[in-house]
Amino acid sequence: MTVSGVTGRGTAGVNLPALRSHNAALVLDLLRGAGAEGISRLELAERTGLTPQAVSKITARLRQQGLAAEAGRRASTGGKPRTVLRLVPEAGHAVGVHVDRDELRLVVVDLNGTVTGERRGPLNLGAGAESVVATVACEVEGLVGEVLGGGAADAGAAAAEGTRPRPSDVRTLLGVGVALPGPLDHRRGVLHRVTGFPEWDGFPLREALARRLGVPVVVDKDTNAAALGLAVAGEGRSFACLHLGTGLGAGLVIGGSVHRGARTGAGEFGHQVIQLDGPLCGCGDRGCVEALCLAAVERGEIAEAARVLGAGAANLVGLLDIELVLLGGRTVAAAPEAFVTGVADVLAARARREGAPGDTVPVRIAPGGERGVAEGAAQLLLAPVFGRGDG
Repeated sequence: MTVSGVTGRGTAGVNLPALRSHNAALVLDLLRGAGAEGISRLELAERTGLTPQAVSKITARLRQQGLAAEAGRRASTGGKPRTVLRLVPEAGHAVGVHVDRDELRLVVVDLNGTVTGERRGPLNLGAGAESVVATVACEVEGLVGEVLGGGAADAGAAAAEGTRPRPSDVRTLLGVGVALPGPLDHRRGVLHRVTGFPEWDGFPLREALARRLGVPVVVDKDTNAAALGLAVAGEGRSFACLHLGTGLGAGLVIGGSVHRGARTGAGEFGHQVIQLDGPLCGCGDRGCVEALCLAAVERGEIAEAARVLGAGAANLVGLLDIELVLLGGRTVAAAPEAFVTGVADVLAARARREGAPGDTVPVRIAPGGERGVAEGAAQLLLAPVFGRGDG
């Protein structure tokens, strides 16, 4: 594994249950949006609709927990200058883990979502659940130790024992978000029959990792994590993030929230059948978008792969009337212009057939690059803190 972007240790601890308060989340989100310049208590009251007394109590508690601090004073229209408050980004951190079929990538982010440390390396998802869990846990522990440490007392004790601090020793660590191929049960953190890896069916990944690490763990599909990260960054209120790497899936954001479906199984985009009696897919069906798209990539026919991906995207646009299509994943990253052009051409042709050529849904490369899924996985922990979804 390689490590990069390591920064100093965090400071104040975080009382996670207190962060679940809806009103506190509203205030924290406004503090984060205000940046280093800060925002006054009066402005917080005006923008949240809370009483000044309620805001004072919330901000006092946030300051006591180390989540907020004074950012100076600002002139007012009358009376004494107002004290402004800011978020303390280093007061909380989350680890985001992207478990791919053949690669592992981890990031540590602060409360602003800024990456403060990163690791990546090879992984064999078919090596067995226990082996993969052990690898993920070891790398999380290593990265947390490098970036955050465990506090002076914990670090000293660990050094004396010849070990490194556990993630649970780090008072600023909110938890670990893990994103990997689906299908899976997001609520229970249990995997289903991952395409090509049926041995994972029914494995309680969240429970296994939480037991190893001693911190809260949230598990979701890689596409949902990527979509959540983009939604938090303000990418749009209704879009699809199509992720083409070793597999193909979609993260759907509807009305500003990630759409997971009644059984948290939405987004299995790659296994829609578009060619009856087509080539066999790893899921056991025939003619799936994923099988056709990846087969074209393997043949070196990128334009054909983009056309197939566009056909699937057109189905989504017609079904959900989304505003934007974002493309991501390592296969797209290898030929971004070809995929954007190919998918956009299919959507434009669809718009012309409907007599609305001016309403073509735009297609862009998803921002975030190769670590977009890992950063989105970290948002599984951070977003609820700021009232931005259920994680």
